[in-house]
Amino acid sequence: MTEANAAPQVKMSVLAQYVRDMSFENMVAQKGLTGGDVQPDVQVAVSLDARKRGPEHQFEVINKFRVTSKNKTTGDTLFLLELEYAGIFHVEGVPDEQLHPFLLIECPRLLFPFVRRIVSDVTRDGGFPALNIDTVDYLALYRQELARRAQAPQPETVQ
Repeated sequence: MTEANAAPQVKMSVLAQYVRDMSFENMVAQKGLTGGDVQPDVQVAVSLDARKRGPEHQFEVINKFRVTSKNKTTGDTLFLLELEYAGIFHVEGVPDEQLHPFLLIECPRLLFPFVRRIVSDVTRDGGFPALNIDTVDYLALYRQELARRAQAPQPETVQ
């Protein structure tokens, strides 16, 4: 294969990463709930967003996490953590048809260890045991979103 026919080399670098928005609510402290029989049930919801930035080949990718802990016995919310963690990426050499999955699978995967650390630190500092969230399968998440969009009702076209 000649160099002219070779697949373009993918270049990707993380230019920046940061907390875009974060909120932690400790309902136990706010409402004065007492110990007793607490059996936490933790739910983690993840969504993603990616957008093109002004400079060529730059994209912002946002991991959005909503972590809710409720008491299994009473249903009372123990805490709520909402976190938007973003990265600015420089991406070159990815074919246009592969750019969307690349941005929503590979880029968030690179950011995830930082998200996990923040969630762990915030829950611990908020008065709860440190929560180490399970690794997110971004490929499965991407496929679920594609399936959801495929099943969504399409607007009717006027003939």
